[in-house]
Amino acid sequence: MNNVFGLDIGTRNVVGTVGYQTDDKEFVVTAQYVREHETRAMLDGQIHDIGRVAKTIKEVKDELEKQTGQPLEEVCIAAAGRVLKTVTTHVEYEYAQESVVTGEDVHTLNLLGIEKAQEALKEVNDTSYKFYCVGYSTVKFFLNDEVFISLEGHKANKIGEDIIVTFLPEDVVDGLYAAVGQAGLSVANMTLEPIAAINVAIPENYRMLNIALVDVGAGTSDISITRDGSIIAYGMIPHAGDEMTEVIVQHFLVDFNMAESIKLQSTTSDTVTYKDIMSIEHTIPAQGVWDVAAPVVDNIAQEVSAKIRELNGDKTVSACFVVGGGGKIHGFTEKLAEDLDLPEERVALRGEEVLGDVTFEQEDIKKDPLLVTPIGICLNYYDQRNNFIMVRFNGERIKLYDNNRLTIVDAALQAGFPNDELFPKRGTPINFTVNGVARLVRGEAGEGAVVTMNGKPASINTPLEPNSEIIIEPSTAGEAAEYKISQLDEYNHSVITFIINGRKVSCPRFVQVNGRLEPEDYSIRENDVIETRNYYTVRQIAQFMDLVIDTDQMIFVNNEEADLDTLVYENFSVEWKTDEYDVARIDNNNYNDTQESDSDDASVLAEQDANSTESDNTVTRTSEQMMNQVLDELHDEFAKEAEASAVPENELPKNDIQEEIHEEDSSENTVTVIVNGEPVELSGKDTYIFVDIFTHISFDLQAGKGRAIATVINGRDAQFSEELHEGDQIELYWKEN
Repeated sequence: MNNVFGLDIGTRNVVGTVGYQTDDKEFVVTAQYVREHETRAMLDGQIHDIGRVAKTIKEVKDELEKQTGQPLEEVCIAAAGRVLKTVTTHVEYEYAQESVVTGEDVHTLNLLGIEKAQEALKEVNDTSYKFYCVGYSTVKFFLNDEVFISLEGHKANKIGEDIIVTFLPEDVVDGLYAAVGQAGLSVANMTLEPIAAINVAIPENYRMLNIALVDVGAGTSDISITRDGSIIAYGMIPHAGDEMTEVIVQHFLVDFNMAESIKLQSTTSDTVTYKDIMSIEHTIPAQGVWDVAAPVVDNIAQEVSAKIRELNGDKTVSACFVVGGGGKIHGFTEKLAEDLDLPEERVALRGEEVLGDVTFEQEDIKKDPLLVTPIGICLNYYDQRNNFIMVRFNGERIKLYDNNRLTIVDAALQAGFPNDELFPKRGTPINFTVNGVARLVRGEAGEGAVVTMNGKPASINTPLEPNSEIIIEPSTAGEAAEYKISQLDEYNHSVITFIINGRKVSCPRFVQVNGRLEPEDYSIRENDVIETRNYYTVRQIAQFMDLVIDTDQMIFVNNEEADLDTLVYENFSVEWKTDEYDVARIDNNNYNDTQESDSDDASVLAEQDANSTESDNTVTRTSEQMMNQVLDELHDEFAKEAEASAVPENELPKNDIQEEIHEEDSSENTVTVIVNGEPVELSGKDTYIFVDIFTHISFDLQAGKGRAIATVINGRDAQFSEELHEGDQIELYWKEN
């Protein structure tokens, strides 16, 4: 037989219980003793005079040792609900992609909830107490915003939970430990008074119902709420039996202890006998005491009902159970039922009926609501065996409430170790857009925190050992995200097709980053704006095909005369003549410097490997090896076409460059023409053709975007090589499709 010693250290008295639990879960009370404090050493559930409270505890201990004939060295205790703080919060975690929820994920979710609750408590804490977490309970789980009983094993994009977190101030716990220690006892287990009471008064099979439990003591009234199978909230109001006693003191002119006697007599008999401070004895009907206490009873009932509604989401409960000595005062349960809008039979004292599994070996003990909490404290020893343990965390000594589930991560949270330094951190991500669509590339995952306990490797989920030495080296961030243009699907799988001398040629789309062409090995940066370009220049097509264009021959784009810098859009046709030699070289000397960057970029892109197929008169660049074979075949065909369609050199139209080279000695002539309504003077040459006007006016030849250019002289269509004369009326504009 292993006896358990439980103490309910209340504001008015200390209740000691010794007993044991049988194999059938029946609790047998072998000894019990109640001792009132000689003075008001405790107020509202908190120890004010440690020495006097320790003296009362020692007296209870000594009496129980006499009754049992055994020494008592360890004791189970409970902290009052007055100092209890609970925070209910909602927390969510979103995965980067759909994932299977693991036990570690659920644990991480709990930690996030505790951390959020701690922050919420700091914001509203208006006391000097230093609070720390002593327990938490999940109210509801959410999987993709739907309520679930359990998350582990399910696939989810997002998980969440409503969690209730309980906190106690350290100095209150220290006071209880000090008083017990001075009485020659050590703490075997510690729980909370509301938890101890509810474990006896409301069995688990009742907790699917929305029920309130009110433990009316001397200094405080502790409240617990159950719903959907779990305890969803704890609360307290600092009003209870002592306030009723104090009004009796004032009315009947008695001391506090006599007032307590008057209050108790009024609950058990029709008349009350007492002596006032003048030593005059009085006998009055119990109704007289009830009438005096009624205003206080009404006020406490109103405050309790308001707190119940607050904890229960601003609505009443289905039923309410009352335990504790203060709840036995006449009229309390009836008034509470009225304030909760419940039938009177749904608000009731719980005593004998909830102690059905409890046997008292002492025949003179009556099952009473006063005994619910002391027995609950004893039973909690078997269920949880909670206590406070000390550990050293990164050199700092800390105290933790041992709920029998403590792990290293709980110590980290208690010590204020940042949550984000426990788990691996990803490197810096890259945010950018591709053709207006937002993209995100995540950084690499870093290393988790390095954890040791007593010099041995451990994890954050390793169970804590008392007095252990814990060291955690913070987690690290992974490598920053890195992504190149060559990795973009738009670059690898998007092509643009042109018709070159009657054959289809497919080229990869050029990529512009922030308006500038970049090669495939360009590393994308934060907030880059990336666009795939929908055109090539004639020069870039030639470089891609590794061909050399005969610049002495005419080039046509969509049957319009063009040059190497003319823009060629999707499905545009291009006709040109290639040089006799198949050399990947184009002379840039005769072209504007402004085009060199685009040409250089095109050269880089032209060297890439890509896929190549040839079918149905279509040529597609794929890889260097396959392209060489295709180019050999094309070169032979292009050479034959060039020979068949060759024009005698003296019949070719002379452009301004040719004029400068071959007619350097010609006399100069000045011609004035009207271009789009504005006079333009042409000088420096003997004769002028239509294309010469482009060197004298501002006209963006790259602004066509798929449109053909209109060339009109004196109201009729003109050719680029047509000679200009004094006074010609010229119109030049882009044709709308």
